[in-house]
Amino acid sequence: MPRSILELALSLAIAVLTVGSLQAADKYVLSAENTKIEFVGSKKDGKHTGGFKKLEGDVSNDGTAWKITVMIDTPSIYSDNEKLTGHLKSGDFFAIKDHPTAKFESTKIAKGEDGYTVSGNLTLLGKTKAVTFPAAIATGKDFTLKAAFKIDRSDFGMTYGEGKIDNEVKIDITVSAKKS
Repeated sequence: MPRSILELALSLAIAVLTVGSLQAADKYVLSAENTKIEFVGSKKDGKHTGGFKKLEGDVSNDGTAWKITVMIDTPSIYSDNEKLTGHLKSGDFFAIKDHPTAKFESTKIAKGEDGYTVSGNLTLLGKTKAVTFPAAIATGKDFTLKAAFKIDRSDFGMTYGEGKIDNEVKIDITVSAKKS
């Protein structure tokens, strides 16, 4: 049975709108102004907090999946102690001269009953390891993310002070980015 021109036009319009919505990208630009990556390192007699003053990246959705990419400027590291900040920049920790950037690139963001699970690859000191962490995420005009999780610094070759400094480092991430 031949279709009328109106039916064909309507089918074509629906197909174009469907494809268009899959290709329409939501994008949020990440910067140090809207994204905080902070850490807590612990040892037997206390702990230290810090973070990074410079980073760039984006959060995007191609219509089928969300993706997060962040480049962290490791020389911008800071801590609650000026002497420690200098030590963190040295070869004992972040080796900023040889590794001026760290990177996170998501591979999957999945919604669950209690929020989201973000999986991806974290590169520190030139070593890339898969990490997965829980996150609270909201999207719309803004993209917000809150996450707290731990990584093992020794997985990336940071072994200075083993036995005196805990290998597990707590990471806190807060994002509040506007759609670009």
